[in-house]
Amino acid sequence: MAKQYRSLKSEEIVKTITRLHERVGERFPNSGLVNVTKEVRDVASEAKDLLNKINSPHKIYRTLSIVLIMGIVALFLWILSQLGEVKKLPSTLEFLEFLEAGISSMVFIGAGIFFLWSLETRYKRHLIVKAIHELRSLAHVVDMHQLTKDPETLFMRKNKTKSSPERKLTPYQIHRYLDYCSELLSIISKVGSLYVDEFADQASLNAVDSLETLTNGLSRKIWQKLNILTQGFMQQNQLLSQKAPDANGDSTQEEKTT
Repeated sequence: MAKQYRSLKSEEIVKTITRLHERVGERFPNSGLVNVTKEVRDVASEAKDLLNKINSPHKIYRTLSIVLIMGIVALFLWILSQLGEVKKLPSTLEFLEFLEAGISSMVFIGAGIFFLWSLETRYKRHLIVKAIHELRSLAHVVDMHQLTKDPETLFMRKNKTKSSPERKLTPYQIHRYLDYCSELLSIISKVGSLYVDEFADQASLNAVDSLETLTNGLSRKIWQKLNILTQGFMQQNQLLSQKAPDANGDSTQEEKTT
């Protein structure tokens, strides 16, 4: 029971992204962000099948490796059996040729075993890097969706141009939209971490770290916008409180002295 929080669970991540998809759909039913959350949900659902491939032994590679191991053992036993015939060799030169051929064969088969064993790792690494690349693309898509959600335009004089994007969202809606984008980036990062939860390959770990660095950087951009939005609200409330009349119907002290 206590160990259930020591590793990520793909089912729980799917539940989280499903709830986020529903929340985005209820608040922004016609937005592109709904489709992005659906895509991330699909990728998270497919992660379980990929995890099974990564965490399960590859039968073909393992079988070939076992055959080669049996081959090198058989060759070694054959060399031992031939040692009794060494005395029958006409010369030392032929003995050295015999020994060199045996050692070369063992080295060759050993290299083949190492190659096949590493081939399985490289195959799994390829699957992970491909999946991480897909998640990186999704993270950039999320960033594109929050790009035009600029909170500064809410508190500044609006000088629109013909090419200016439409800004129909209220401050509260922009806040929720940016929050959803931040949550989505976090989930994308967690899906990437799933792939290396039980596969400690350094190249794969580096790819996941790179994804996390990317999502953290994009999230910082969003939180900067949220800070601007919060500060804008505070300044707006201060201005409203200064202009509000007191109980006697008079304005604030600043207005009385002017």
